[in-house]
Amino acid sequence: MTHATRPHPALRDPERLHRRSPRGLSRLAAVLATASIALAGCSEIAADLSSALDEPAVSESAGQDAADAGGQDTEGGAGTGDSDAPRQLAELTVAPEGPMTGYSRERFPHWSSHGDNCNTREVVLERDGTDVVADDQCRPQSGTWISVYDDQEFTEAGDLDIDHTVPLAAAWRSGAADWDEDRREAFANDLDSPQLLAVSASSNRSKGDQTPADWLPPAESYHCVYAEDWIAVKHLYELTVTEDEAAALEGMLATC
Repeated sequence: MTHATRPHPALRDPERLHRRSPRGLSRLAAVLATASIALAGCSEIAADLSSALDEPAVSESAGQDAADAGGQDTEGGAGTGDSDAPRQLAELTVAPEGPMTGYSRERFPHWSSHGDNCNTREVVLERDGTDVVADDQCRPQSGTWISVYDDQEFTEAGDLDIDHTVPLAAAWRSGAADWDEDRREAFANDLDSPQLLAVSASSNRSKGDQTPADWLPPAESYHCVYAEDWIAVKHLYELTVTEDEAAALEGMLATC
């Protein structure tokens, strides 16, 4: 912004300056000083305005972007949600199954005692059932159980088997043959991982020692959980998977 300043008459006619009386000269000097101050002020205003115009403008949208970044929602989650199964599956070693040489169920001591007269089987029956009543020997006398493999309901504990998610023989073929007995016993009685569950005797015996490459629970609604549990156990115990087994598990995870 520029200001058009009209010059003082004395500046337009220099001779008039010499014809002034002392008093007049004093008055003229005062006028000139005032004019100089005014001009200096205008110069400062112009400089400030020029500087302001040269500064980059902060757009409204840029300000909003900064505000949005400060309050950005960082919650994540996609695909199978919080499940670690895809990552764990990718970390498993793919290898052919080993031989059954030397295998027997006795190599995996199972149904260990857990105190209070309860063994592993009885603990699982109480854990997986509803309104379970046991006698003083920890044997269930009544209760209700749902077999997740086939969606069947049972009220007699004798109709149920305790299934190893990863069968003992399948574990033997995928690495457990190299374990010591303590590790095999821990595997066969593991109550902390999803390795043990109460299911119908018929579904457990239909499954046998097969992997997901050859057998899946009849209840398709359970396939996602079954795959996640199988992967979790194999990952925990660093067991291998075959190519067909890994492909089957990947397909099941796609249903999650």
